[in-house]
Amino acid sequence: MSKKYELTSETTQTINGETLYRIKALRDFGDVKAGDLGGWVESESNLDHVGDCWVFDNAEVSGDARVYGDAWVFDNAQVYGYARVSGDARVFNNAQVYGYARVFDNAQVYGYARVSGDAWLSGDAWVYKKSHIITFSGFGSLARTTTAFKTEASFHISCGCFKGTLEEFRAAISETHGDNKFGREYKLIADLIELHFSEE
Repeated sequence: MSKKYELTSETTQTINGETLYRIKALRDFGDVKAGDLGGWVESESNLDHVGDCWVFDNAEVSGDARVYGDAWVFDNAQVYGYARVSGDARVFNNAQVYGYARVFDNAQVYGYARVSGDAWLSGDAWVYKKSHIITFSGFGSLARTTTAFKTEASFHISCGCFKGTLEEFRAAISETHGDNKFGREYKLIADLIELHFSEE
């Protein structure tokens, strides 16, 4: 596998003082042509050389964050911490993805949205306002993080290996936990998710 980009000598600093390097394409791939300048990364571990993934414009990827697959990060977006952006995901405008967050499949994060913590966005998620994603951590028998996020048509819930609609989430709660303490916690979470997105 040949490298698809190199770090240039052009640098910038993050708010936390890390040095980032502008990237330059070494070969054609996807929408990128050899010689195109990209955005900013802290090291080559931030952006994979496989696939059509790319960091454009003034976007920044730093820390232990990774962009891979065919994902794009562009405009003034920032991906940092231990975050992962993969698949055909797009992170753009002034959005930030950080912590241990995962954005994958066809998910889009944009505007001034913030995706953080242990949140996982997948499928056709469209998060463009801070209120388009909510998380609940430390609940259930395994203290999992439950994430609910806006999609083009409705909203979607992800919790451990569960991914689905509100109705499917409620059915899974009843089947797995019944009316024990964890079931009651998850039912309250389902009610809060419904309330949050019904008044969006």
